[in-house]
Amino acid sequence: MKHERSVLITGCSSGIGLCTAQGLKNRGYRVFATARKLQDVDRLQSEGLESLQLDLVDSVSIQNTIDEILVRTNGKLYGLFNNGGFGQSGAVEDLPRDILRAQFEVNFFGWHEMVCRVLPAMHHQGFGRIIQNSSLLGLVSLAYRGAYNSSKYALEGLTDTLRLELQGTDIYVSLIEPGPIESRFRTNAYAAFNRNIDRLNSRHSDNYTAMEKRFTTEGSSAPFTLPPDAVLKAVIHALENPVPKNHYYVTFPTYFFGMLKRLLPSRMLDRFLLYVSENERK
Repeated sequence: MKHERSVLITGCSSGIGLCTAQGLKNRGYRVFATARKLQDVDRLQSEGLESLQLDLVDSVSIQNTIDEILVRTNGKLYGLFNNGGFGQSGAVEDLPRDILRAQFEVNFFGWHEMVCRVLPAMHHQGFGRIIQNSSLLGLVSLAYRGAYNSSKYALEGLTDTLRLELQGTDIYVSLIEPGPIESRFRTNAYAAFNRNIDRLNSRHSDNYTAMEKRFTTEGSSAPFTLPPDAVLKAVIHALENPVPKNHYYVTFPTYFFGMLKRLLPSRMLDRFLLYVSENERK
């Protein structure tokens, strides 16, 4: 029964994480909605969600949070939905090593540690669901998204490998691959870009100026953008279907680019992706 199932969700301060936490709670799941900032945890609690602080770059925080959840659930955890993360924009040649590492610490290493920490409980109970919120940009690459692209490509490879290694168990592993979704992702990406990229001394400075217009244009959104409940629907299927899908495409662009990657020669695909990247900066 759903009311006996607990699900841990990362990155619940807004967008996909918040929508999923609220949606699963309404379906009868016991939801542990985590966020990095204490003020977000307080707000989530005030909205009726069982919320804990979790910092994906801090192993102690990860361990303490999972230990607390397992205490509250008598050692049981049905599902993990890894969602918390951010996007670092900037040309590959403008990404210092520490900035690229920071992208991976949250989007890749933090998620990996979450999985490794919850798997013992799932093995002990004999079942479980692990759901990773990847991206269209884990399937194809766009210019000036190298840090984010590479973190999601790495996540896809690690998750697919984990699924192979869990064959024969009742622990199922799924990847969700959304295209554009309504969220604060762009706002947060712009803040990371401003903090970490020396745009004035870059040979890409003209392109960065165009990127800034896209970041700051009020009300702008990519074509085919969907609300976050489009991801919620995929999460529900991954949690409740007896045999969930390995990969869930969400939004038309994911289906479209997934098809192009299978059909087009790599050079032709590159030309098309460059065209898309250039249009994003107009």
